[in-house]
Amino acid sequence: MFCNQCEQTFRQTACVNSPGVCGKDADVQSLQETLLYGLKGMAAYAHHARRMGKYDDRVSAFIEEALFATMTNVNFDLESMLAYCLKCGEMNLRVMELLDEGHVETFGKPSPAKVKEGTQAGPGILVTGHDLVDLWNLLEQVKGTDIKVYTHGEMLPAHMYPKLREHPNLAGHYGGAWQNQKKEFAAFPGPVVGTTNCVLIPPESYKGRLFTMRATAVPGGQCLMDDDFSAVIAEARRCDPCEETLVGESTIGFHRSVLLDQAQVIVDAVKAGQISHFFVIGGCDGAEKGRNYFTDFAQATPSDSFILTLGCGKYRIRDHDYGEHLGLPRLMDMGQCNDAYGAIAVALALAKAFNCGVNDLPLTLVVSWFEQKAVAVLLTLLSLGVKGIRLGPNPPGFITPNVFAVLQERFDLRLTGDDPKSDLRLAMGA
Repeated sequence: MFCNQCEQTFRQTACVNSPGVCGKDADVQSLQETLLYGLKGMAAYAHHARRMGKYDDRVSAFIEEALFATMTNVNFDLESMLAYCLKCGEMNLRVMELLDEGHVETFGKPSPAKVKEGTQAGPGILVTGHDLVDLWNLLEQVKGTDIKVYTHGEMLPAHMYPKLREHPNLAGHYGGAWQNQKKEFAAFPGPVVGTTNCVLIPPESYKGRLFTMRATAVPGGQCLMDDDFSAVIAEARRCDPCEETLVGESTIGFHRSVLLDQAQVIVDAVKAGQISHFFVIGGCDGAEKGRNYFTDFAQATPSDSFILTLGCGKYRIRDHDYGEHLGLPRLMDMGQCNDAYGAIAVALALAKAFNCGVNDLPLTLVVSWFEQKAVAVLLTLLSLGVKGIRLGPNPPGFITPNVFAVLQERFDLRLTGDDPKSDLRLAMGA
């Protein structure tokens, strides 16, 4: 992003004009970028929701106004830009609510389910990204054939919706988080469909087998602009079939509705001293160093606590056996990154049941930050006044030290430390 008048990047060189000409300083620029990243993440969620007939004109109006606020010589005021960022978080909560409604109404009320991981013998298609409508359209077009469809990455939560998991062609899940796709897609013999963001530019090993949808595209790739998957199906017939390589199974599907149905049981268990703490550990994963922090933190949590996870950050913590507590798995997968709405809804319901604020709950949020959707979710949490969030492994590159200091002062926003066990003791009040 460029300085308003001299068109030099703040990250590379100082502005040659005075703050009075270009704006207040890099701190305003920092909040402008925060707002823009949040708007991008919110727009992605809104796009998914609109495909299921869910939208809110107030959201569209806010996007227009907020984008206008970032234009040249419009807003130089730090406080009002921060207010726009928090309003973006408020609007994003509405968008995530709409997306949740769309998923439930279209694919049924979620419930826990066991998912086979790996591949089965026969022709197969791999689907990655977030768009469940694309997955459903593909399933319907291969119905009645021997082609098996597998989810990848953020598509894993599709199995918690009865309409999707009961489809005869949905065979299971393959692979992990987005940053491993070059290795995993190369090893998968059939075509791969990238429905949304988190698609990497493919190497030659699978470039000819990668298909993308609408706005999602790669250089020289095969982009499908409508819902016709005939080219993908033909490619599945041309490619070598998958081999039988099942590697286990996992339990997913602890959607907000599942937990809210058990709200009174949870409240009674907390009051009886049977649950020490709740941890929300997840977000958007990445490949840089320091993300083992989330693995170590999760594995150090006490046996009488529960871990709620969502987003592709779950792949940092899901391979460990955390056992059970009170007849429930200690690690409960709530869904995609947009299902952060569910974690928020559960927290608000528990706070109401306890007649306290969210910040008074035995709850700690440890958020893995990477991209625009994570920024939108973070702004939502801040707009609700949630304090004490641990963010890592590094602060967003567009957040200046002064802006981060403001967020620390007002929201007790903290970076993850070098020692997850020390941070865990602090979270537990020890």
